[in-house]
This record gives sequence, structure tokens and C-alpha cells, in this order.
Amino acid sequence: MTDTLRLLGISGSLRAASTNTQLVHECVRAFGPCDFTFGDIRFPLYDRDLEDAKGIPAAVQKLAEQALASDAIVISTPEYNKNLPGVLKNALDWLSRTKPAPLSGKPMAIVSAAAGRAGGERSQFSLRHCLTPFRPRILQGPEVMIAASGSAFDDDGQLKDAKSFEFLTTLMQDLRDEVIARAG
Repeated sequence: MTDTLRLLGISGSLRAASTNTQLVHECVRAFGPCDFTFGDIRFPLYDRDLEDAKGIPAAVQKLAEQALASDAIVISTPEYNKNLPGVLKNALDWLSRTKPAPLSGKPMAIVSAAAGRAGGERSQFSLRHCLTPFRPRILQGPEVMIAASGSAFDDDGQLKDAKSFEFLTTLMQDLRDEVIARAG
């Protein structure tokens, strides 16, 4: 671990105006001083024939290296049809093919922003399930789920609801503490 903690953020949404991307940036603000990297998950669909013919795509290898170099990871997932989005599952499928295992033992926080009233509760559950074989150290709470996310952020991309930011700050400080305890 370096003096400055290294945080990798991944948004499960590719939209330019994604509230999950905004939430990742709010996570950085709540985490405090760090060397932040935003992970890109614009990968081709996982296909073993593609992997056999061309190997691991450079973008996948880059994310794996970013994960390995990070001290902690935060993933923000939208909820698509009561589940995590396919693009995020695809990224995990590709990452599972890289060596060494980039998420193994990595301190991780999961958050979500969704249009629905549950704020991505089901997508968080499905993401936790999909991460099981990777064996990261996922914090169990507080759970941060931003409902009606289209109106949850101000013009500067910050959460409007003070209580939501308080939960997020607690989660991110716990993530910071986990990294420090692990290094200690």
C-alpha cells in the first residue's frame, strides 16, 4: 500500500449521464483523499472462441491491472429488469479469465442508483452473488441504494439527500478503514 490510497470505481452503466457514474464520483468524495481510477467496462461480449483466437482484450487486461493495483474497489450498479446489467456481468465474466485473480481478497463496496423505489436492491443482491467466485472482501453495510435516481443528484452531481450521503460516507469510511486494517 502507498501513502495515498488507490480507489478503483466501476459504474455498471455506460450512459453518459448515468446516475451510477455520478454515484461513483460521490463515493470518491465520501472516501476522501485518494488516487482514483475510473474503470472502463466497454468490452466485447465474452466469447470463448474470441478469447482463444485473440486472447484477453487489451481493455479487459487494463481493468484487471487497475484492480490489482488498487487498494479498494467500489462498484455502482443500476437495476435492469430486477437484476444487474448485462454489461457489468460481462465485465465480470471477462475478468474471471485474467490471471492473477484481480478481485481476490480486495476490499470492496457495492452501491446502486436506480429509477425504482427500491434503489437497486435486487441488483445489489445479484451482484453480490456474481462476485462470490471472485472472493473479494465485500462490506455488508450500510447498504446504499439511491431510489428515484433521476432526481437524486443536484446540478453539480452531488446527492441532494443528506441522509443518503451520510450512509455513503459511513460505507466509504468503513472501506478506507478496511484497507488500512488490512495493510496494518
